[in-house]
Amino acid sequence: MVFRRRTRLTLPERLQALVYPKGGWRRAARYVWVRLTRLPDPPHRIARGIWAGIFVSFTPLFGVHLGLGAVLAFVLRGNVLAALLATMVGNPLSFPVIAVLSIQLGHLLLGNAASAPPAAHILQAFASAGAEVWNNLLAVFLPAKADWGSLASFYDGFFLPYMLGGLIIGGLAATAGYLVALPLIGAYQALRLRRRQERSAHLRHTASKSPGIGR
Repeated sequence: MVFRRRTRLTLPERLQALVYPKGGWRRAARYVWVRLTRLPDPPHRIARGIWAGIFVSFTPLFGVHLGLGAVLAFVLRGNVLAALLATMVGNPLSFPVIAVLSIQLGHLLLGNAASAPPAAHILQAFASAGAEVWNNLLAVFLPAKADWGSLASFYDGFFLPYMLGGLIIGGLAATAGYLVALPLIGAYQALRLRRRQERSAHLRHTASKSPGIGR
């Protein structure tokens, strides 16, 4: 299968790759950029996909960023693969910064005086909320009683501010990424096309001088 690894990663290796990819984040970023510039699509479609991927990475909808990025890119007539690659903007290194800034801005928009909690508290709040949702869903099939009480405070204190702030910051970051990527990808594609044309012309010129050619 295309892109399948020859040797499957173990669970510890997968967890480590989420925090620190093999070769480092710099190499991972370079790999993503090379893949983006070599996509067989016009620059504006690739840039739209990048916009979609960056934008959804700033939302608190963890676990569905890839799916949302693909759908949004499709709606915007952008490159879906570019959107999937661009969601790497949201990674273990950037999520703490994104979360704190988004929640802080969200509280300001809502008129709350509360400041954003530390990133560790935000992560713990989302983990606890996810566990509570899962337990309540299981309660439908088990004799346990569902309790949605703590989710109300989570929604007001974390999710809603994160969503509001993330949509604004994400929109700005995505637009910046679009404006930067569009001319760069266009220039890179033009350079590759010119090099292919020059290489092809050189091969034709060499072949025309070879003995027996054209007789």
